[in-house]
Amino acid sequence: MKQLFSVLAFMAIMVMTACSTKTATTDGVNNFRIKRGTNLSHWLSQSEERGEARRLHIQEDDFERLEQLGFDFVRIPIDEVQFWDEEGNQLPEAWNLLTFALDQCGKHHLRAIVDLHIIRSHYFNAVNEGNGSANTLFTSEKSQQDLINLWYQLSDVLKGYSNDSVAYEFMNEPVAEEHEQWNKLVAKVHKALREREPQRTLVIGSNRWQGYETMKYLKVPEGDKNIILSFHYYNPMILTHYGAWWTPVGKYTGKVNYPGVLVSKEDYEASSDSVKALIDENHFNTQVWDINKIREDFKDAIAVAKKYNLQLFCGEWGVYEPVDRELAYKWTKDMLSVFDEFNIAWTTWCYDADFGFWDQQKNDYKDKPLVDVLMSGKGLEK
Repeated sequence: MKQLFSVLAFMAIMVMTACSTKTATTDGVNNFRIKRGTNLSHWLSQSEERGEARRLHIQEDDFERLEQLGFDFVRIPIDEVQFWDEEGNQLPEAWNLLTFALDQCGKHHLRAIVDLHIIRSHYFNAVNEGNGSANTLFTSEKSQQDLINLWYQLSDVLKGYSNDSVAYEFMNEPVAEEHEQWNKLVAKVHKALREREPQRTLVIGSNRWQGYETMKYLKVPEGDKNIILSFHYYNPMILTHYGAWWTPVGKYTGKVNYPGVLVSKEDYEASSDSVKALIDENHFNTQVWDINKIREDFKDAIAVAKKYNLQLFCGEWGVYEPVDRELAYKWTKDMLSVFDEFNIAWTTWCYDADFGFWDQQKNDYKDKPLVDVLMSGKGLEK
């Protein structure tokens, strides 16, 4: 009788385990399936909000709204400074907000990518801000181990979430001088995480701001089917970042054309010498920009994903709020067409900040036509 009870107990445990994890299909691949999403940016990352303002920034109705609109996942950027103080102590409020977000994702049928966006040893825009020496990640063994330790702590808290619902992007927009520096770090962090969570879906991007053009240099850990390859795309910057104060291209004040040659001869001649140099460097006054140019730019990233038989994901793309809306919609439609053509998942940058479509202060859409474009593209049915 004891043997019978033992057998029945063992079978019950096995059934319960199978029902609760649902971590992989018969070929070992998780059921972490994604198509269209958005970044919950400037909340747990790149924000000085703390206390009540941060707690009220993203609430349950935001997740409910995204579900109703037809999004199926979100990318949640997080920063080291929000989760750990300088002594490495955890700051509870941010951790509570992250688990709240993941719980709400589960409630509202949204998958989630937790993206470690900025760490103390690496900030993706440090070079552009003249502070590249602050990035020690690729030259310091300690900084690399610190990154791994951050993920050990994140894993301790997040490992209870199903592999089918939550993925990890262990670093955003690496900027290593040599591609091999990033490849070695990828291998190191991948090994460390796999020892803790053998089947968690990991999102891995390419070097130099997750550029599509550097994807061909990325060395992807072999034999791991639970990896998603990620790139970012904001080209042409003179369109998507028109008027952006933090980038040199934002200094251009002439008219932008899309599709076609972006800058006319007249607008080129009316520009300052420094802006002319930028236009020349990027061929904004000679190159035709249209859906074919986007498709050509994606070619290498698509080839790498095909080589490894992995999902391809554009983790950031979007248009700055001041950009002419008709141009923004034309570019967005072309992007969506290429995404759909090559089965590329995507998250817009972003939900409610200066590239977004929702206004938290007014509790209303600030660009409902953009949402309509995003959710009405061919092949985007739920």
